[in-house]
Amino acid sequence: MNVEQFRADLRAWLDGADLAPGPDHSLQAQLGQLARVHAALYDAGWMRYGWPERVGGLGGPPLLRAIVGEEVVGRRLAEPGPYSMVEVLAPTMIDYAPAELAAEMVPRLLCGREQWCQGFSEPGSGSDLASLTTRAVPDGDNWIVNGQKVWTSFAQFATRCVLLTRTAPGHDGITAFFVDLDTPGITIRPLRTMHGVDEFCEVYYDDVVIPSDRMLGQPGDGWRLAMDLLPYERSTCFWQRIAYLYARFDQLIADARDEDDLSLGAAYLALHTVRCRSRATQHRLAGGARLGPETSIDKVLLATAEQRLYDSVHDLLPGTLELDDTEWRSEYLYSRAATIYGGTAEIQRNIIARRLLDLGKE
Repeated sequence: MNVEQFRADLRAWLDGADLAPGPDHSLQAQLGQLARVHAALYDAGWMRYGWPERVGGLGGPPLLRAIVGEEVVGRRLAEPGPYSMVEVLAPTMIDYAPAELAAEMVPRLLCGREQWCQGFSEPGSGSDLASLTTRAVPDGDNWIVNGQKVWTSFAQFATRCVLLTRTAPGHDGITAFFVDLDTPGITIRPLRTMHGVDEFCEVYYDDVVIPSDRMLGQPGDGWRLAMDLLPYERSTCFWQRIAYLYARFDQLIADARDEDDLSLGAAYLALHTVRCRSRATQHRLAGGARLGPETSIDKVLLATAEQRLYDSVHDLLPGTLELDDTEWRSEYLYSRAATIYGGTAEIQRNIIARRLLDLGKE
C-alpha cells in the first residue's frame, strides 16, 4: 500500500467526518470522545490497518497505524495519552495471549468498546520493575493475586488490565496476566495530580482469582513482555505525542504573536530533533528491527522537547500560567513530569551510558 496515498485518503475522510470533541474537557469526556473516534475509525476501516487479520485487522505495515494516530491526535480529535494505550497493549496481547483470547479481545480495544490499562508500577518499584512484589500463587486452575499497583493510567475507566506479578524470585519470576477489572477483590482509587486531573490510580488486589488461561505467555515471561512493550511505547506512541506537541506549538505561535523568536526557535528545534529521531525509529520498527535500549534516546529527547515547549509558554505568555485557568496551565504542570513518567531521565541516561556507550556502572 502506498503510504502517502493512505495519508491523503485518511485526511480526506477526516475532513468530512464529524468527530470534533465537545466543550467538556474533563477526563471522562476525553475517554468518551476516544471511544467515539475509535468506533468511527474502526467502522470505516482506518483503525484496522496495520493490525494482523487474525485479530480483526486489515494487515499492512505498522507505519499505517502511526499515520492514523498522527492525524487523529494532531487534529486534537483524541488526547495522546488515552489514544496511546492501544499501541502499548494491543501488540502485547497479539504477541503473548493465547490466539483465541487475542482474537476475541483486541477488536474490542480497537473499536473503542473497551479501554484497557497496564498494571506495572508499584509504590516501591516504579522505574525498577525487577523489584515488584505483587504476588501470584497457583491454586488449581487459577492464580491468587495479592498486592498493590500505582500510577495505573485510566484504571477507573478500564475494563481490563495487563498485570505484572511475581511468581518466583528474580527477573525470571515475573509473570503477566490479562485481568478483568470487575473481578472481586480489586479496588481502584484515583489519584489527583498537581495539574488537577485524576489520570492515575492506585489499584489493590486482595485475593483476586485469575484463571490460568488468562496468563500472557508462560510463567516467568513477564519481564520479557515488559521489555517487548517498551518499543511500542517509544515508537508509535511517541510519534502521536510529538504530533500533539506540534499542534500546541502552532497554537503558541498564534497566541504569542510577535513575541521572542529565540524562545520559539529553541522550542521548534527541540521538537524537530525528536521528530527526526522518532521518524527513524518508526522506519526501523517497520523494517522489522528489534528495538532496544536505543529508545532511551527517544525518551530523553521527547521529555526535553515537551518541557522546552511549555517553558516557552511561560516565557512568551506572561501571567497565563499563574493567573489564567486555561489548558496551558494544566499542560505546563503535566510537562514537569515528562522526565519522570515512563522511566525517569536519570534512568534513561544511565541506560544510554551503560548499554549504548559501554561506560560501565559508575
